[in-house]
Amino acid sequence: MQQALAEFFSFSDPNIRYVLLGTLLLTGSAAMIGSFALLRKKVLVGDAVAHAVLPGVCLAFIITGTKHPVPLSLGASITGWLALVSIDQITNRSKIKEDTAIALVLSVTFGLGILLLTAIQHTGNAEQVGLSNFLFGKAAALVSDDLKTLALLGLMLIIIVLLFFKEFTLVAFDKAFAQASGLPVRRLELLLTSLTVLAIVVGIRAVGILLMAVMLITPPAAARFWTNHLPTMVLLAAVLGMIAGLAGSFVSYIAPAMPTGPWIVMTISVVAYGSFLLAPRRGLLARRIRQRKHQKKTLTENILKLFYELGVTEGSVGTKRTLYDLLKSRSMPTSRLVAGLKRLQKHKMLQQEGLGWRLTAAGSRKGKEISQRHHLWKLYLTQHLKTEADHTHEDAESIEHIITPELAEELRGLVKLPVTGKSTTQHTHWTFEGAGQGQPVKTPAGE
Repeated sequence: MQQALAEFFSFSDPNIRYVLLGTLLLTGSAAMIGSFALLRKKVLVGDAVAHAVLPGVCLAFIITGTKHPVPLSLGASITGWLALVSIDQITNRSKIKEDTAIALVLSVTFGLGILLLTAIQHTGNAEQVGLSNFLFGKAAALVSDDLKTLALLGLMLIIIVLLFFKEFTLVAFDKAFAQASGLPVRRLELLLTSLTVLAIVVGIRAVGILLMAVMLITPPAAARFWTNHLPTMVLLAAVLGMIAGLAGSFVSYIAPAMPTGPWIVMTISVVAYGSFLLAPRRGLLARRIRQRKHQKKTLTENILKLFYELGVTEGSVGTKRTLYDLLKSRSMPTSRLVAGLKRLQKHKMLQQEGLGWRLTAAGSRKGKEISQRHHLWKLYLTQHLKTEADHTHEDAESIEHIITPELAEELRGLVKLPVTGKSTTQHTHWTFEGAGQGQPVKTPAGE
């Protein structure tokens, strides 16, 4: 293995250089174009175009009798473009939806391509050997002429994307604003569509017709988990695509019987699933951790508010409460309640006394704050959204846990509550002064 690594990365073999450079250009440029296809929600269109290029390749071979990359690429581009036009026309001029139109065009064009490929294979033309590599890709079959053509197409893709990056971004994110800004949106969409076809034509030699859509979509989908910044996403997608191309080329080198395309797809798929699970902000694991933290925060805040409001009702916030007292006032699983009580005790919000718990000064302040946020939101709903008072409790139960101090101050201003929280208005009928010191605290009417 070490010897194979040394030979491969020494790039002393011209064939390795051809394969590697071609593969990197193919996968990198396809990933860049795929980023905009992903943002425009045109991912299935790419799959249809990838299948539609097969009849173009076959017809070009029938007409020219050669596997030279220029006529084959030209034929693939024409049928890929016709497939896109067909999808657009079917969608706009009939009641058939886009997904159905895509399925129709994909199946018809691919079926026609297989029919033509089978016919070519029965002609006895020796030149047709290797034409089936377009189905699954074979980067190892790239020669100097192929590389020159594909390098030219790949560099053309990259240059056009860089030149029109700002315009493509605006069209992808806000088509209506782009039109209002005076941009030629139809022409830009036409250019993006043409680049998608070109990216597929460029990539089919390495990845194959059947798997090309994966290279268009999977690298940007993986990159999307790591960033919200579009330029970073496009760059990262290109890098991930090139890493997959490098890995696939290496596997094909050490195991010549292994096709390059499927290994490129397997590599980028592993990267994509890893991103789905492990990305620090959007990954499944990170989201689960945030959900768990929010659930714990919600539980502890509900318990503190329960202690505080029971004390407000009875006129003494510092009263000791047992499990029975708490469960009688608010239904929740006993195990969750006990876990929340222990967590609050650990953070010195509660202190345990025998079989009961009592609010500390810090716990009392926090309970008062949560109760304030709850009632502020209820007042906002009744005063500004004209919601019935008896329909506001459930909504306030959810919102109180995400209201920031800044938003709480803004809500006080909206509902005409004093910022200090020391006195009342005719809207509230309660004060919060003295909570936690065993002093009587007035409660809202009807609470």
